[in-house]
Amino acid sequence: MGERVTFSANGSTTSGYLARPEKPGPGVIVLQEWWGLVPQIERVADRFAGEGFVALAPDLYHGETTQSPDQAGKLMMSLRVDVAARDLAAAIDYLTALPGVTGPSVGTIGFCMGGALSLFAASSNPEVGACVVFYGIHPNIRPDLPSLGAPVLGIFAEKDAMVTPEVVADLDRRLTELGKPHAFHTYPDTTHAFFNEDRPDVYAPAAAADAWAKTLTFLRRELH
Repeated sequence: MGERVTFSANGSTTSGYLARPEKPGPGVIVLQEWWGLVPQIERVADRFAGEGFVALAPDLYHGETTQSPDQAGKLMMSLRVDVAARDLAAAIDYLTALPGVTGPSVGTIGFCMGGALSLFAASSNPEVGACVVFYGIHPNIRPDLPSLGAPVLGIFAEKDAMVTPEVVADLDRRLTELGKPHAFHTYPDTTHAFFNEDRPDVYAPAAAADAWAKTLTFLRRELH
């Protein structure tokens, strides 16, 4: 369903995975976990295309992927936030300019590291009209929440050792104090990365299906 594409970014080019629906539809940026732009993230983009969205997953590691948690941690920590910011802006510009993308704005959705980047992108780019965060975390990414212009859907896991209930409560408090519209859902008896079907040790099918349904409802409502 999808294909690899290249687009201008940072004075050069970068790549991504683009999945298109059969008919025109709203655009959504799909942001990778710390493993890189792996087949599982491409399948998420394909699923969005199957639901009528034009989905672009930019390759923020520029060709590097891994199945090793240690190497994934190194790749995540070596991600330059300034370069990622420009890659994200370029991906949003590329997506919004594509024929077949409807509406004045696009959505962002990300998982783990990508969840933090989804909120970061939504806080930095006014073209983002909806933001979905799946248990987002990155110690070096600090979204400019006062500049956030998009509503946020947050998906979290009750037993997440990285994005703890305290972390979720703090983000909820800050968004509330800033008057930013958001809805958070925490799934009982789940842990970090419960949406990733390639991780049988943590995958929670029922929670993942419900979170997917909530995501589609949210994006369809907010992206006109």
